[in-house]
Amino acid sequence: MSVNAGDAKISQAPRLLDQLRHQIRMRHYSYRTEQAYIGWTKRFIRFHNLKHPTRMGGPEVESFLSYLASERNVAAATQSQALSAVMFLYKTVLKTDLPWLQNVVRATRPRRLPVVLTQAETRGVLGQLEGVHWLVASLLYGSGLRVLEALRLRVKDIDLKYQQLTVRDGKGAKDRVTVLPAALVQPLTTHLARVQERHLLAVEKGFGGVELPFALARKYPRAEFDWAWQFVFPSTNATVNPRTGTRRRHHVLEANIQRAVRVAAQRAGILKPVSPHTFRHSFATHLLEAGYDIRTVQELLGHQDVSTTQIYTHVMQKGANAVLSPLDR
Repeated sequence: MSVNAGDAKISQAPRLLDQLRHQIRMRHYSYRTEQAYIGWTKRFIRFHNLKHPTRMGGPEVESFLSYLASERNVAAATQSQALSAVMFLYKTVLKTDLPWLQNVVRATRPRRLPVVLTQAETRGVLGQLEGVHWLVASLLYGSGLRVLEALRLRVKDIDLKYQQLTVRDGKGAKDRVTVLPAALVQPLTTHLARVQERHLLAVEKGFGGVELPFALARKYPRAEFDWAWQFVFPSTNATVNPRTGTRRRHHVLEANIQRAVRVAAQRAGILKPVSPHTFRHSFATHLLEAGYDIRTVQELLGHQDVSTTQIYTHVMQKGANAVLSPLDR
């Protein structure tokens, strides 16, 4: 397929991007991944003056990735995402295998220690939160969840009797089970009762549907109104799904939790850069400090490799704080 560069954007890019979207959705990739892959494909084409990808190959991909690292100074994870997007385009959409990319300038991946709060600092930040924000942040710290894992929890994923949570389709498309703190059983029970009351009222008024994963909406037409499938932390207003155009109730926005935690840390006088993910780091570190086995912590966090979990041993109280400085002798 060959087109002039001038009309590539008009005649070919929409068709190519439609094919890309179709392949992404066939594989049930998240909407975030779809947006990222579409964005990198556009940048790749624009970088080469709107030349169609079928007229390019390995050298063009190498020059684009090297440009990102050497001139744009992007992080290693960003360059890796760009590579994944372009390789997906060629291998899945264009059915073309590119040769191994030998000459790419690789962005360096600095080894950074995670920001961890002490238990007193954690209590201080949580003490500045209230309502849904407090409950979400408490789950991040008490269960070691990522912020989107907490927001995507559905009623059926919470087992109050056995005090455990089931994380569905977590990072790497994996499910896992983690602990539900006893201190959150009563607050969650009260919260769910309120959410159910609002849900039943919405259903009576002809609305109350929730977005269902994959093809469950076709398999179970009424499941969108089922209490078990509702989000634990639903948004106040319904939104339109950008893929289907249907109006459904979504969960609370991630940005709302991020903003609330940032403000709470400032009010608590914490000078460390605190984000919702800091609670997950603190969860892991405090468990290791309490003597729990690293394999147990790895399983609760959902890490594929124990080496990922081991980084928390470098910020434990048994590290530099356990060494007696010669000045103190």
